[in-house]
Parts: sequence; structure tokens; C-alpha cells
Amino acid sequence: MIADLPVLLVLDLVGTFAFALNGALTAVRAVHVDIVGVVTLGVITAVGGGILRDILLGALPPATFLDWRYLAVATAGGLVAFLFSRGLGRFGTTIDVLDAAGLSLFAITGAGKALELGAGPLQAVILGTVTGVGGGTLRDVLIRQVPGVLSGGLYAVPAAVGAVMVVVSTRTGVDQFLGAPAALSAAGLCFMVRMAGLYFGLDAPRPPGTGRPPADGSRGTADG
Repeated sequence: MIADLPVLLVLDLVGTFAFALNGALTAVRAVHVDIVGVVTLGVITAVGGGILRDILLGALPPATFLDWRYLAVATAGGLVAFLFSRGLGRFGTTIDVLDAAGLSLFAITGAGKALELGAGPLQAVILGTVTGVGGGTLRDVLIRQVPGVLSGGLYAVPAAVGAVMVVVSTRTGVDQFLGAPAALSAAGLCFMVRMAGLYFGLDAPRPPGTGRPPADGSRGTADG
């Protein structure tokens, strides 16, 4: 399993922390919630996508509840956001980078798990994408916002690109020869597409005649 590789597991946990941190910060900026709300929304952002994936795959109970580290790290991210929300604004770029790394790792581990459990190529790409963006979508629904992944910025596209790379490397047998480098290459491509979107302000294609939505300072980059 991809997530069982030690280096990727560490990066996966770092991504979980970044997702929780960014998700909780988004909640702080968007709505008035107490510590329970901030931590809960941070945890949902971090692990919600993986839980959705496991439910759709019938892998119950979800992996989040079988490995205490994910919930612990996600809770820590939410608490940090609650305690230091005012000062964390200056580290926006760093959080964006960690968030992009989390998206990348979640997408490839999600697609890899789907393939291991017998999903087809298209289904694996969808589930890899859901793993990356599902948590942020759940958070936005809970705080009554249009999910960021549906309204602006390249987020689902990079996740899908990374998931496609995993499927291709698995189907062609490349992952058997390269192992972790193959997974890291897929994650790296996802990461670069996401960072390019942030740097150049790119959006997914929109219907003709519609402009880019106004910037919303209440929505963080963990659009999930």
C-alpha cells in the first residue's frame, strides 16, 4: 500500500496537519465558532475525504479510525489554528505549500488504495480526487458556503492529475520497478500543478461569458 511506505506516511501526516490547519483557519475567518467548532471543522477538512473514500469502497471502519495518528495530527492542527489564528496569517505561503503537499499525497494514496481494493481505473481516479478534495467540500457545506473546489482555483484538477499518474504507473507495472519514486513522481506532478495555479492565479475553465468570482478572504486555500 502506498501509504505504508515510511517516507510517504510521514508526508501524509504532514499533509493531514496542513489540511486541518488550513481548514480550521478558513472556519475561523468565515464563521463565528468556538474551540469545538474550529477543531471539528479542521478535523473534517483533514480526514473527511479519506472517510468518504473508504465508505464508497466498503472499507469499514474507515482507515482514519484504525490509525490514531491521523486523528491526533488533525486535532493538533485544529488546536494550533484556534490558538494562533491571528499570527498564522503571516505564514500563508508556507501553509499553502504544505496544503498542496497534502493534496498531492492524499490524491495518490486514495487512488492507490482504490486500485488495491479492486476499483477500476476511472473509479480509482475519482476516488483519489475525492480523497484530496472531499474534506474541504464537507467543511464548506457545514459552514454554508459554496464549496471552494466548485467555485475557483485549481484544486480538483491537480488531484485528478496525480490520481491518473498512479493509475497509469500501476497498470503499466512501473510502480513495481520504481516503488516509492513512482508514487513521489505522481505526487510531485500534482504539487506542481497546484502551486502553478496558486502562483499564476489560474482557474479551471468556466462557462463562456462568466468572469472570475471576486476574491473572498474568508476562504482559505484548503478548498479540499
